[in-house]
Amino acid sequence: MTDSHCHEPGDAERHFICDPCDSESVARRVNGGAVKFFHGTHPWDADKFDAAALRRILAENPDAGVGEIGLDRLKEKDVSPTMRDAFIAQLEIAAEFSRPVVLHGAKCWGEVVKTVRPFAGRIPAFLFHGFSRSDGLMSDLTAVNGFVTICPAILNDHAVNYRRLAAKIPNNMLLIETDRTRDNAAVTPSIHAVAERLAKIRGISLEKLTAVLERNADRFIAVP
Repeated sequence: MTDSHCHEPGDAERHFICDPCDSESVARRVNGGAVKFFHGTHPWDADKFDAAALRRILAENPDAGVGEIGLDRLKEKDVSPTMRDAFIAQLEIAAEFSRPVVLHGAKCWGEVVKTVRPFAGRIPAFLFHGFSRSDGLMSDLTAVNGFVTICPAILNDHAVNYRRLAAKIPNNMLLIETDRTRDNAAVTPSIHAVAERLAKIRGISLEKLTAVLERNADRFIAVP
């Protein structure tokens, strides 16, 4: 089973790991295993964005994607020009190298979708990490070859709206994640627990869901 978005490996059989382009890289700590790396500057660190470093690591690693990148309103009311510029610059680099992208859009998914729309076709695929908007944006996500990850919030019995969204996402867009980091590893639920709950909510067997998820994970990282 694939953990389609995390920052540290956990109990999945395959991991898509988002990792900054710096000397403390998790890529240097992971030995072996089925891992796909994505490199980029998170919106919270937009002032540290280094275009040359991203280009260099993508050139040196032909299998790497770009991410986690995007926009965010969790810490500030407005999206800063620095954050927006770093996001667009990284999208341009991803298009230049034709790499899949992992997106972040806390409290501003509409703006993220609007920003990535012109890159449809130039960037092979987008993963909307932890997407929590209504299913009204699904057609826009489909238009850019988008995938949506379901996160451990689905295990919260009070997350009624999120569970409704999880039930509606089209099969061909569906992925799962833990968003596991070094700091939250001890409390992060298993990727298998997320899959089991999602299968129950969607009313299908775990085996059938797993086949769908793995097929989608393969498609997301496929070379055009």
